[in-house]
Amino acid sequence: MSFNMVANHAIWPKVNDAIFGLAAKAKEAIDKYGREKVIDSTLGALVDDDGNLICLETVYSELKSLPNADIAAYAQVAGQPDFLEAVQKTCFKEYRPNAHIRAVATPGGTGSIRHSIYNYTNPGDSVLVCDWFWSPYVTISEEFGRTVSTFELFNEKGEFNIISFKEKFEELLKKQKRLVTILNTPANNPTGYSLSDEEWDEVLNIAKENAKNPENRIIFVVDVAYIDYAGIGMERRKFFTKFSNLPDNILIIVAHSMSKGYTMYGMRSGAAMGISSNKDIADEFYYSAMHANRANWSNGTRAAMSIMTNIAKDPEKTKAYEEEVNKTKTMLRNRAKAFVEASKEVGLEILPYRDGFFVSIPCSDAKKASEELIKENLFVIALKKGLRFAVCAVSEEKCRVSPAIIKKVLDNLEK
Repeated sequence: MSFNMVANHAIWPKVNDAIFGLAAKAKEAIDKYGREKVIDSTLGALVDDDGNLICLETVYSELKSLPNADIAAYAQVAGQPDFLEAVQKTCFKEYRPNAHIRAVATPGGTGSIRHSIYNYTNPGDSVLVCDWFWSPYVTISEEFGRTVSTFELFNEKGEFNIISFKEKFEELLKKQKRLVTILNTPANNPTGYSLSDEEWDEVLNIAKENAKNPENRIIFVVDVAYIDYAGIGMERRKFFTKFSNLPDNILIIVAHSMSKGYTMYGMRSGAAMGISSNKDIADEFYYSAMHANRANWSNGTRAAMSIMTNIAKDPEKTKAYEEEVNKTKTMLRNRAKAFVEASKEVGLEILPYRDGFFVSIPCSDAKKASEELIKENLFVIALKKGLRFAVCAVSEEKCRVSPAIIKKVLDNLEK
């Protein structure tokens, strides 16, 4: 081709999504060799031991009971008012911050990330994330002419690296005077790490110290996509109360998703929730995000909003839903425990795991390791710094045998 029709800012490498591409290869292997001989650890979705996508009965029975008009009708641009109340109740539970909170419906957590990056950074700015991150953070940032900078998630002790965080945070803030920092916690994708309450105190203390300069604009995006599968009971929600009474120039945006907690991956529903001590700033967030909704996807999925709302309003439905989630959560924890214990037994180095869908294995040539593991019919995602194993998609039995296979392949590559 001698010329381009697409505008310069929209020219990107001609590559397909690596995760979905590898998932397709895993499916081919299953068709060829049989499911029992293949370990498919690719997609971040809950799968039962027979390889079927888990779809919560309480959620889909509610969907099927909705009147056709409630499924087909447009939603309001900002989201249905009762949904915007329900999503706050569902997300924060008894740990709602003492602050002004405004919510706007988005297509999954991705929409929240999009709004946060576009609405709160300037062209050329850097967004701060940890060095083990969900790759679309970069995709979204680059789409808008922003870049991504990273801090080291772990120190030598396997704890949150507050020194690296402070260094990069203050370096970028000094340069830009405004900074969006994305913290994917609890149950980080891809590591399964969750910041402790004490680590949150350290992060917020750094933010408060830098907020003393009134020129600084500090925005934390807390990506809680996996929160419903993190911790015991509500323990991983306690940190929300720490967002109370913050300085006016610190804004918290919670990116909430219905994909995981409601097993509604493809229905694309969630919410962005702005938290501020200043009512005007919370209102500013709301109208900015609502305008962005209209400019990008007009409005969200009405049926998904109705499902969350109806379950949240009915105590019996809420109880049934929570029991179903907890059953699935127990299955997930047992799988992760099996993988972590087996890794220790065979000497496979993994990153600190606390919660969630994934475990990560550091290695120097992840792409080569992934290719070699395909020969063993084990499909695992290659990242820049290692491999991501999706315990959410693999039976407990296979989680127990996988570390030995991975260890053997990695050892062979080092010879």
